[in-house]
Amino acid sequence: MTATAVRPLAPATRSQARHSAGLAAAAVSVLALAAASMFVGVSDVSLPALLSGDPATAEVFWISRVPRTLAVLLAGMAVAVAGLIMQLMARNRFVEPSTVGTVESATLGILVVTVFAPQAPVPAKMVVASGFALLGTALFLAILRRLPARNTLLIPLVGIMLGGVIGAVTTFFAYRYDLLQTLSNWMIGDFSGVLRGRYELLWIVAVLMLLGMLAADRFTVAGMGQDFTANLGLNYGRTMRLGLVIVSLISAVVVTTVGAVPFLGLVVPNIVSLIFGDNLRRAVPWTALFGAAFVLVCDIIGRTIRYPYEVPVGMVMSVLGAVLFLVLILRNRNA
Repeated sequence: MTATAVRPLAPATRSQARHSAGLAAAAVSVLALAAASMFVGVSDVSLPALLSGDPATAEVFWISRVPRTLAVLLAGMAVAVAGLIMQLMARNRFVEPSTVGTVESATLGILVVTVFAPQAPVPAKMVVASGFALLGTALFLAILRRLPARNTLLIPLVGIMLGGVIGAVTTFFAYRYDLLQTLSNWMIGDFSGVLRGRYELLWIVAVLMLLGMLAADRFTVAGMGQDFTANLGLNYGRTMRLGLVIVSLISAVVVTTVGAVPFLGLVVPNIVSLIFGDNLRRAVPWTALFGAAFVLVCDIIGRTIRYPYEVPVGMVMSVLGAVLFLVLILRNRNA
């Protein structure tokens, strides 16, 4: 009998195996963090009480803690992937739905429905908000095409100015109709009101996120220009429209359900790019996992920093996201 030689794995195969193992470990870490977050809060929910079958603990756990954690995971992953798609479409690392007017447009749409059809159900508000978000994002991309030069820092500044104008119009009409308090609730992401029966619309963003992940390569090609896209046999207009729909729907559903989560789609894709490079197929799942982890951490901080009171996750993300945004800008300037 002859011994069979064992061939060593090729370098590419070893690299892929390490990447898959790292991705699996990251997914397990996010799930562990999500499990821990279910036991953080004002209500006393502990694992022994849950396992003992205490009815009050079980009620809080299944009606509040589980839906809240699922909402955090879905919103975090979807908004991070939407930010990555937005950056691919705009060919700029410093844009995301909350810095190009998409979120502000969605909020304006919700305000319009609230003023003219106050009894409209949440799905109707989501549809109108999606339409406004689509128009706002399309307006930003139209302005982008008319810029004389694609300066790295000019593009996000234009988006922030556009968002500021739309936000000012929204605030004006909210003031006229005595809806400033309602407007502030939409603009600040907050998961404290998430209960069973109030977050299920977020499963829509899970489908949109998967669609965006599957089409990420197409968005990369479309971001290189219409002529380049046509030379590769792709339909430029169809790809851009698909990206607009995905980004707008994700933004509208998240704003309608839990409010705005700022800087998430900006910071997370840049962090993933710094760690794993620009290999898009590798970056997309990492972007989703990092997005979920980032929102989970911010949500836990918000629930514990002033315990037993709770700070909305949008405020925590605004502080951390703004600091990281400045670090990214300064790093790009010094590069």
